[in-house]
Amino acid sequence: MPQYDYVAMDSKGREKKSTIKAASEEAALQELKKKGLFPTSIKPAVTSKPAPKKAKSEKGGLNITFGPQVIPHKELIILTRQLAILLDAGLPLIRALRTLERQAHNPMVRNVLGKIAAAVEGGATFAEALAQHPKSFDKLYLNMVRAGEASGAMETILDRLAGFMEKSSRIAGKVKAAMIYPIVVLVISLVAVAGLMIFIVPNFKKIFADLLPGEPLPGITQFFINLSSTLSEQWYIYLIAIAAIVLLFKIVGKIPVGKFALDFLKYHMPVFGSIISKTAVSRFSRTLGTLMASGVPVLNALAIVKETSGNEVVAKAVTNVHAAVKEGEGIANPLGKTKVFEPMVISMVEVGEETGKLPEMLNKIADTYEDEVDNKVSALTSLIEPLMIVALAGIVGTVVIALFMPLVKIIEKMS
Repeated sequence: MPQYDYVAMDSKGREKKSTIKAASEEAALQELKKKGLFPTSIKPAVTSKPAPKKAKSEKGGLNITFGPQVIPHKELIILTRQLAILLDAGLPLIRALRTLERQAHNPMVRNVLGKIAAAVEGGATFAEALAQHPKSFDKLYLNMVRAGEASGAMETILDRLAGFMEKSSRIAGKVKAAMIYPIVVLVISLVAVAGLMIFIVPNFKKIFADLLPGEPLPGITQFFINLSSTLSEQWYIYLIAIAAIVLLFKIVGKIPVGKFALDFLKYHMPVFGSIISKTAVSRFSRTLGTLMASGVPVLNALAIVKETSGNEVVAKAVTNVHAAVKEGEGIANPLGKTKVFEPMVISMVEVGEETGKLPEMLNKIADTYEDEVDNKVSALTSLIEPLMIVALAGIVGTVVIALFMPLVKIIEKMS
């Protein structure tokens, strides 16, 4: 029967490492739970195991890292979920952090966890320890942890935070995938056309010059011949132009007015604008709902939503809402004045305020819009694929027809 090495915690929070025989990994997990243990790691046993790397915080250990110490987003989600499970099992915060530190495979993650645990051991609060690593933990994360510390329900808050990050990551991944596909196909199309212009068209140019001396070529054929000559002889001009456009967009994107203008164009662009706007509304609703459900005051929650919106159009709208709420208004009325959110969102927020269940209503709005984004992305992906193939075939076909039109005249002349 296979053997499995495991690390688990007993009911008193003590760590236990040993080996168990079981038919499968799932059977081993069930057996450990029957014994009153909370497994944090389980893997097939090996005959010889390498000496574990010690973290910097352990005696005699050496952990050298270079560059900024950042926990990758995917690992942060897993880490948050694991920490919530350990705290829910009754482990003290410091022991839970040290446990996750020992199990971390990524040196950066292990180093950051070690520093956080050391800060908490030194008397800092968990939120204060996290604030020392702003590149790993944003303001949303910090404020939810502070809310967890204030309410005494840290495990619940962390579990809610992990769920929020999982949903946000999933919807962002789908939107990126939907936008990357047409860009890739467009790049391939441009490369194919450039290859034709640089390597194929010049050969036809020589044929036309030899067999049709002095005779005018069809307009479309002459256009592609001129384009081919420019690409072959002055290719650097196109590279400079592309680089200049990319640089211009980067410069404009760093200016507040320019960033707002670019986000406004994205928000209202055809086809993709609807997906981008619904994603922004979903993120706004999910973030605000999660913060309010965690006990963060509404004004603080709106300030955090503004900074984490990822879209300047939504950020400006939230700024106006924040100012109105500060003056004593509700959220629904100033939200409607921004003209950024659809009437359905305003109505649901209004109902949430009237019933006293605004956080729940905001999460329902986020669920609804995430489903709409899923459906739109799926429909767009299935529609874009044949359209891009037809477009690529049309571009290449146009070049081929343009080159073969003079050949007809050559054949007639030879006949």
